[in-house]
Amino acid sequence: MALDTNVLVRFLVKDDDHQASVVYRLFKQAEEKQEALFVPLLVVLETVWVLQSIYDIADEDIVSAINQLLLMPVLKFEGQTAIQGFIGSAHDVKLGLADLLIAHSAKVLNCQQVFTFNKKAATFKYFQLLE
Repeated sequence: MALDTNVLVRFLVKDDDHQASVVYRLFKQAEEKQEALFVPLLVVLETVWVLQSIYDIADEDIVSAINQLLLMPVLKFEGQTAIQGFIGSAHDVKLGLADLLIAHSAKVLNCQQVFTFNKKAATFKYFQLLE
């Protein structure tokens, strides 16, 4: 079983009591059955976007929340190594979180560079500016 972005968002922001309790119950049931719930990398990327653009949550709080999700045994993440790299560099690099996650995802898949027109992103070692 996999999770959609709105499930993670409800769990993190708890802005709908009913839906938050449904998510909590789902996690508890999966934990009791010793089943893992799969979290696609795209769901992590979209969760970052939603927390930034809809909820105006600070980047450091988003990174902390994603890190806490990684620690939950009931969740199994696609691209966990990329997400861990993203978390590790988010504190040191002044770059958009989505760009950082894209860069680390590409790096884990053995891509030497991500081509971009984004000058700010191109300052990060995994990007190369197209001119």
